[in-house]
Amino acid sequence: MMSCIVLSQSDSSKTTFTSVARVTPTPIDSAMKYRGYNKKRLTLVVGTEVALYAGSMYGLNQLWYKDYPRSSFHFFDDNNEWLQMDKLGHVTTAYYIGRVGIGLMKWSGVERKKAIWYGGMVGSVYQSTIEVFDGFSSQWGFSVGDFAANTVGSLMVVGEELAWDEQRIVLKFSFQPSMYASYRTDELGKNMQENILKDYNGQTYWLSVNPASFMRKQTKFPKWLNIAVGYGAEGMTGAFFNPLYIDAGGWQINFDRYRQFYLSFDVDLTRIKTKSKFFNTIFYTVGFIKIPAPAIEFNKYGIKGSLLGF
Repeated sequence: MMSCIVLSQSDSSKTTFTSVARVTPTPIDSAMKYRGYNKKRLTLVVGTEVALYAGSMYGLNQLWYKDYPRSSFHFFDDNNEWLQMDKLGHVTTAYYIGRVGIGLMKWSGVERKKAIWYGGMVGSVYQSTIEVFDGFSSQWGFSVGDFAANTVGSLMVVGEELAWDEQRIVLKFSFQPSMYASYRTDELGKNMQENILKDYNGQTYWLSVNPASFMRKQTKFPKWLNIAVGYGAEGMTGAFFNPLYIDAGGWQINFDRYRQFYLSFDVDLTRIKTKSKFFNTIFYTVGFIKIPAPAIEFNKYGIKGSLLGF
């Protein structure tokens, strides 16, 4: 199931985590005190969001769904696809759309709780609309798993804002090219850009926790230093299972599908304050990317370390 027109895919032919950079937080994403309703700003924000929503839905229908036959509304169980990597893509996408949504609502002067709920749930609403489209397509179907993942991502950003007025536990993403893409270019991508979007073997999703934010303000613990827990998977050339592959010499190749868990350090760039608006904006824009740092990987084959876990 496709999770977002610029962000997501969940089955064997759609994309799950696309260019999150387009919805990464901006400086307005930081906690802002309620300063009163600003009608012009809110009109601009709501008008832009409605236009983008309507335009993207129409474009998605024209570019994607119209080429496949329609059907009555039905469900599709894709919870076992890609060792659940695609579900984390849905969670992360909804989370970042929510961060932007909350920031825009606060910028518009909307009262705090309304700004958090209205802005934070935008990602889930947007992606769930696409799930409904899938439900009426004979090629796919409405995925309860995707819907749940969308909701989790939105509730995560909402919950942290309600509790702390900031994001102390941040979702992040990283990618390294994998060897598996060359075996299924139609499924995993023909070039680097497509690989980043489609090759789940190279993707890693992280929960990046900021310890200093849970300590007293006087703490000497670096405010920018995070502890990150990651999840990845390898050996996947198909969604549910790996199709048979015969190499040029006639040998059958079987890849073992397995999960990977990571423990690493990270940097919360948004907590590095500078006097430069340019650098502050850059830090917010690329803040969704996990910073390379020493890491430990745990998988069914054992434990291994890396100087640059990414």
